[in-house]
Amino acid sequence: MPKSDIHPTWYPDAKVICNGEVVMTTGATQPEIHVDVWSGNHPFFTGNQKILDTEGRVDRFMKKYGMGTTKGKDDEATS
Repeated sequence: MPKSDIHPTWYPDAKVICNGEVVMTTGATQPEIHVDVWSGNHPFFTGNQKILDTEGRVDRFMKKYGMGTTKGKDDEATS
């Protein structure tokens, strides 16, 4: 039997809210959970994933490990 007054209150139907709409319900220690990203709008799960190249980091990584560049491969083949 759990000790009394040491465990948080359990909410079996806690609402998960993303962008103002309830996206699912789950059990949690808070009645509402506000999230920015969930599987319904995450690029990996929706198939809209893209590489964000800030300051040429992807190109630098590719050069460092001898993988060539990420852009220009198609351009070279068509030239």
